[in-house]
Amino acid sequence: MEKLVVTGPTQLKGEVTISGAKNAAVALLPATLLIDGVCTIENLPHISDIEISCTILEKLGAKITWNDKHCITIDTRNITTTKAPLDLTSKFRASYYIIGSMLGRKGEIEVGMPGGCKLGARPIDQHIKGFEALGATVTVEKGKIYGKAKKLKGTSIYMDIVSVGATINVMLAAVLAKGTTTIDNAAKEPHIVDVANFLNTMGADIRGAGTDVIKINGVEKLHGNATYSVVPDQIEAGTFMLAAVATRGDLTLKNCITKHLESITAKIIEVGGNVEDYGDSIRVWCNKRPNKANIKTLPYPGFPTDLQPQMGVVLSLANGTSVINESIWESRFQYTDELNKMGAKITAQGKTAFFEGVKKLYGAPVYSTDLRAGAALVIAGTAAQGETDIYNLQHIDRGYEDIEGKFRKIGANIKRVTEE
Repeated sequence: MEKLVVTGPTQLKGEVTISGAKNAAVALLPATLLIDGVCTIENLPHISDIEISCTILEKLGAKITWNDKHCITIDTRNITTTKAPLDLTSKFRASYYIIGSMLGRKGEIEVGMPGGCKLGARPIDQHIKGFEALGATVTVEKGKIYGKAKKLKGTSIYMDIVSVGATINVMLAAVLAKGTTTIDNAAKEPHIVDVANFLNTMGADIRGAGTDVIKINGVEKLHGNATYSVVPDQIEAGTFMLAAVATRGDLTLKNCITKHLESITAKIIEVGGNVEDYGDSIRVWCNKRPNKANIKTLPYPGFPTDLQPQMGVVLSLANGTSVINESIWESRFQYTDELNKMGAKITAQGKTAFFEGVKKLYGAPVYSTDLRAGAALVIAGTAAQGETDIYNLQHIDRGYEDIEGKFRKIGANIKRVTEE
């Protein structure tokens, strides 16, 4: 069993280069199934979710060449099956993007129910509603999703809730559909814009991505023969920004789009941190105990749910009592039990948690309950006094490239060890 051993406290200082966005990359790879050709994708994060995605595509008939660990060339001209491997697709959430792409390209798909972090009920009813509106028949039984369509036809689709996954999935299905598809109440996250830009580079006609109305004019085929670079990871950047505040450090983050970070920047300033925006890089530093603050997670451009646990570490060390309202996932406060083992005073009730700030956290054995909780525990271990052992690293490795290497480079005392 692997664990991270973090010894603190450490003030994190230096520079971090931000990787390509995990949430964009796991949608871009299934999107390549729509292309009757070859394309190259650069700036891929080197994480386990990407490796699994590539294996799934190869099982479907794609040919993948790794140019280096961040760049692949992918040939999807000869897709040989419409049955995605059940054991792999059930390992992570974003495998559901295969449904939209394969319905568009082949009119048929069989895929396992998506897995991923256990954050509470994560239904895909909005995805299915969208596929059915386009003319597909979708059934769910025995842990599998079956989709079939003779020819998808453009239509108007209203999302009952703002859903990133459903917005991207319907967009994928509509790209090769006949006619125009309009998605109303669409999500606006940066990775939705990235997927639309990628598809447009390959010959799609998508307009309005990044607004709440997206129009997709169906085209006959996507040509490929182009190179695309994945957008920088907004969540990884936010993670290191909050790490600087929690450890009273000074970090400069390179290769980021600072406009995507405005909601995080605003909260960091509110709690007493300092931010300098250089356009494609950002500096964050803090030289005092953070102030209390109230947070409510919201769809973009609001405060991201994927940065809520990392912000929870900052607020557990803040001067005063803070409140976080989690409006996206019902089980996102599992990490607070682990922080309480380290001396935090957090009371979580349903979708609300109260953080009574303490002056110090203390090292303890803790367990990563999901991807972002794992990153939060790394921050907590770096800020805490003594040794913290972090288990369940498979969650962290799904979304953060070489997390211990990046933290070590900015001064953290962190190592990965194998325990009997």
